[in-house]
Amino acid sequence: MTPEWKTVTVVGAGTIGLAWAALFASHGIEVTVTDPREDLDAAVDDALPMLAAGLPGSDAPELRGRIRTTHDLADAVAGARLVQENGPENLQFKQQLFADIARHAPAGAVLATSSSGIVASRIADGLPDMAAARLLVAHPFNPPHLVPLVEIVPGERTTEDVVEAAVAFYRALGRTPVRLRKEVPGFAANRLQSAVLQEAIHLVVSGVVDARELDTVMKASLGGRYAAVGPFESFHLGGGPGGIRHMMQHLGPGLTEGWRRLGRPELDDAAVATIVHQTEAAYGHGPEAYRERALLRDRKQLALNAALRHADHG
Repeated sequence: MTPEWKTVTVVGAGTIGLAWAALFASHGIEVTVTDPREDLDAAVDDALPMLAAGLPGSDAPELRGRIRTTHDLADAVAGARLVQENGPENLQFKQQLFADIARHAPAGAVLATSSSGIVASRIADGLPDMAAARLLVAHPFNPPHLVPLVEIVPGERTTEDVVEAAVAFYRALGRTPVRLRKEVPGFAANRLQSAVLQEAIHLVVSGVVDARELDTVMKASLGGRYAAVGPFESFHLGGGPGGIRHMMQHLGPGLTEGWRRLGRPELDDAAVATIVHQTEAAYGHGPEAYRERALLRDRKQLALNAALRHADHG
């Protein structure tokens, strides 16, 4: 990590914010975490052992030594080269929060939001041009210390040098930054996830499969395939030597008909009860079950990341 990125502030000490803090600290960055929660220090201390397990070469005490905490937002952002905001998904809240951040952060600090759906242009409404020029979306995919994707989505007033600096920063952390060409609510990854989840819920509440079986179907088919190649490359390869041209000619009309048959489930009380009951029955619930399943997920994600790197580079 180059010296200019040695100080980063994480605003919001929830699941995403704490994972960001651990990732930043694992790369030698001095991190300040700020949040009004009274148990801020305990939240950091409790989260770091599990987070460190997913960061090879790191341990919780080492990471904690690079993380300071404060309830004072102005103090937290005063020396930041980059601010990573992880507050509630509420437009008015983020607008006020970034007005406060911009007032106290250095004039050259990159202002990044982890928002999962609100575009930067709306968050920047009301900010002066100099602040709006430095604000962009840097949306991770959970958990951000393990999953490589970071969607970089500039606002209408974000300057190109800020976009390039953000891309370079996340790439230096071993992430895979992808710059979106247009602002769209939900960005790209969450819109894809939402489409899959819609049909997954439909299949479960319709009684086609239960929640565990649906997860098995995904893991044993599309999940593994799409980790290796994305939807378009998969479709292209599926067409053999004729590629995607062949697939579009022969399967295109059937695809549009299939889209019309996709379910549009209503999340009424009965549907929610079905989903919750089946998922908790399959995977447990409560703090201990969460920890056990999250650690298993993290081990699998690390193994997948390593396998893909090995395949890509021989």
